[in-house]
Amino acid sequence: MSSSRSRFYIAVALLAACTLAGGAFATLLFASPERESPPLDEYADILTTLSEWSPQPVAPEQFVYASIHGMLSRLDPHTAFLEPEDFSAMREKQQGSFFGLGIQIQKRMGRITVIAPMEGTPAYKLGIRAGDIITHIEDEEIKEDVTTDDVVRKLRGPKGSQVTITIRRAGIDEPLRMTITRAEIPTFSVRYAFMMTPEVGYLLLADFTHTSSRELKAAIERLQKQGMKKLLLDLRGNPGGVLDQSVDVADVFLERGSKIVYTRGRTSSSAQDYGAPGDGLHFDQPLVVLVSRGSASASEIVAGAIQDHDRGLIVGQRTWGKGLVQSVYTLPYGAGLALTTAKYYTPSGRWIQRDYSDLLAYVNPDDHDGTGEETTTEAPRKEGEVFYTDAGRLVYAAGGITPDVVVKNNRDSKLLTQLLARNLPFYFAVNWLVKHPDVPRDVAVTPAMREEFFKFAETAKFSTADELRRTWNDDPNHDLVDLAIRVELVNAKYGLEAGWGVRATGDAQVQKALTLFGEAERIAALPKKKNPPARAAKN
Repeated sequence: MSSSRSRFYIAVALLAACTLAGGAFATLLFASPERESPPLDEYADILTTLSEWSPQPVAPEQFVYASIHGMLSRLDPHTAFLEPEDFSAMREKQQGSFFGLGIQIQKRMGRITVIAPMEGTPAYKLGIRAGDIITHIEDEEIKEDVTTDDVVRKLRGPKGSQVTITIRRAGIDEPLRMTITRAEIPTFSVRYAFMMTPEVGYLLLADFTHTSSRELKAAIERLQKQGMKKLLLDLRGNPGGVLDQSVDVADVFLERGSKIVYTRGRTSSSAQDYGAPGDGLHFDQPLVVLVSRGSASASEIVAGAIQDHDRGLIVGQRTWGKGLVQSVYTLPYGAGLALTTAKYYTPSGRWIQRDYSDLLAYVNPDDHDGTGEETTTEAPRKEGEVFYTDAGRLVYAAGGITPDVVVKNNRDSKLLTQLLARNLPFYFAVNWLVKHPDVPRDVAVTPAMREEFFKFAETAKFSTADELRRTWNDDPNHDLVDLAIRVELVNAKYGLEAGWGVRATGDAQVQKALTLFGEAERIAALPKKKNPPARAAKN
């Protein structure tokens, strides 16, 4: 798949995910009791005709749902009709938990494969491992055409109920049959939190659910007990979520009373100002925030507030550019409506919404900050309307949050891309651990291990070991192949957080961010103006 086409599908997925819900779900929304107008009579006639005369029988709700999608597509790209299954999944995700086994699965090479068990869950306690292949659920064989979502639905169920699965494990000839009792499984917003150096803590906030701020505070307190004096907050790829949680997360880093965000819409009820309540934990030590084009919605609120108040340093690439707020309504029959009802603005007055008049360009934007052959650091592009921070620094409303320091992260390996497409580093790690179970956390890829990997890839009919050896030698970024092997070994042995720590050692944006805490501290110490102007004067 080409990189541009891949970016398109990633962007579409992000667009579907980055609903910024203004508070709790709204009450049940019913149709108006007023009499039908002629266009509604026509619609009913067309619906009846389609139901009776279409070549194949189609459920009436499918026609209705399709027409609703078409109607809403005339508005902005974030107003959306959520069919019952999608609406249920959205509410479950934002609630912060579900009932299931506690495993992360993906379909790899046509087989449902365990990526990792979640620590403390029923699956973890029964010894399910990374690389286990689920072949049967309740004695029903999993066919090759089954989707991951189909399997997830079968594995989830009421709390306390049981499900029997059959797995195949590398190194064991006979299948393993296990009966597992479902339990409540948390869906963590704080995906990873660990110490990168004796003083620097790293925290990845993956999305904004109803438990995000609570998780964030708990993680910061845990890291502080381990000696953290500086925090690297990673919001890259975070598509947003609940508006109230963006306020509570920003509150952790801002002075009490600081404006975080304000919303304005067509109705008086949509005009809301949100300030930092100053409740609970307050982190006032050096802060660097990582962002990317995949950071949207609530992530942009947090990054924008931190930048406008000169609280820390924003590093990475320009964010998505979503400045719209959705109210989520519950419709009859379990469906939902995410309706854009307001615009939001950062404390300095920036509206960061990117132009969406061309939907294709909106979901597949040209990432000017991300072009180039090498990983580089540079000053941000001076684009868009200019505003002032509290300390008088210039910031821009350029369709997203423009970082204080732009760091491109474009190193790539064609060989690694091909290897990952076949999941060969993952399967090699699973098989390697069968024979070498004592892999240390700081495992290094030796020439002998790399040679074993080439032979493994040859056995998998990917390429010959000789050809792989030549390609590796010619690849200017072949260290990324070694890094991928290390990551998968540590993932399988010690869990995904440990593997993420290994990945960070080869992440150019993370490594650059670690050098910028001095600049973050300098910005935070700048004298603040009591009433900074909202906009910079135009020349």
